[in-house]
Amino acid sequence: MAEWIGIGRRARRCYGFDEVALVPGNRTINPNEVDTGWSIAGLKFKVPILAAAMDGVVDVMFAVAMGKVGGIAVLNLDGVQTRYENPADVLDQISNASPEEATKLVQSVYLKPVKEKLIADRIQEIKSEKVPAVVSCIPHNAKKYSKIAQDAGCDIFIVQSTVASVNHIASEYKVLDLFKLCKHSKIPIMVGNCVTYDMTLDLLECGADGVLIGIGPGAACTTRGVLGIGVPQITATVDAGAARDHYFKRTGKYIPIITDGGMRIGGEICKAFAAGADAVMVGSAFARATEAPGRGYHWGMATSHANLPRGTRVRVGTTGTVKEILFGPAKVDDGSQNLVGALKTSMGSLGASNIKEMNDVEIIIAPSIQTEGKVFQVGQRVGMGK
Repeated sequence: MAEWIGIGRRARRCYGFDEVALVPGNRTINPNEVDTGWSIAGLKFKVPILAAAMDGVVDVMFAVAMGKVGGIAVLNLDGVQTRYENPADVLDQISNASPEEATKLVQSVYLKPVKEKLIADRIQEIKSEKVPAVVSCIPHNAKKYSKIAQDAGCDIFIVQSTVASVNHIASEYKVLDLFKLCKHSKIPIMVGNCVTYDMTLDLLECGADGVLIGIGPGAACTTRGVLGIGVPQITATVDAGAARDHYFKRTGKYIPIITDGGMRIGGEICKAFAAGADAVMVGSAFARATEAPGRGYHWGMATSHANLPRGTRVRVGTTGTVKEILFGPAKVDDGSQNLVGALKTSMGSLGASNIKEMNDVEIIIAPSIQTEGKVFQVGQRVGMGK
């Protein structure tokens, strides 16, 4: 229900992860017996947590590590991995820059053009390790890069922008026809990002095999501050899930939605699934892996924009391996490790045997859920008080 915010103007109340909690039902399940798997276009994956297409998170080595444990890591085709033969030198520069120099350095690094040969090379390097190759690029490059990626053996192609639209208007350049891209592609196409029922439905109707949900919630993203746009992730996911379900009832095609960004810890990931996600995409949690190329740093995809950067470089540190972050054993007390274990335990406690049942658990508005009884943790800056 919308509330009045002034004369003649109403606004809807929306909710983020910190404002809700999940309620156990009338049964519980052994966490070892729940199914966390998900699928897209007939491809099945054991781990429903994707690593975001960000240069501080995913390179070839990281994509291979994720693939070997049953997950997906998305390689950014507009990033340093396809601009430089040896991206390690560039990543060293970014990680060693002072906070004052970081944004300017990132902007200059991304001025070098993408080498199309490197797109095929990186995909083939990933595929040579017998794991899925999943890549992402902006709409402007999607038509050309998707063909190169497809020919190189890519498994899933993602068209990703700050705000996705099937009705983009521009006179300075040719607009990507998403419908044509999806129709003629021989591999699954995921599209993002959006936060509304209507746009999710539009993207589904243009033939997307998956839709990314979220604008501006990422740890290294400043879009909400710079542009003032975005919807908190619980509400965005619920609305997108309603569009997915409506599309399924009307067409018989079930297309997954992936909540993208804003999740640092296991509890937030669990809430995203309860809100309706089929999978989630995470950046900062994986940027802390020893295999991550960012050397303990993480920066937004739009940080490199020449005139209006919408991201920043943040230090996240290095806390453990990909396996420890996904499956434990956790060595930290803040919920940022053993993410799959947290999801399984939450599902078991809530009586959800699979992700679809997790989508239907009860959610309550609980603004005190993060602070109730946590005075010592807050005072000592440990656990939930960090």
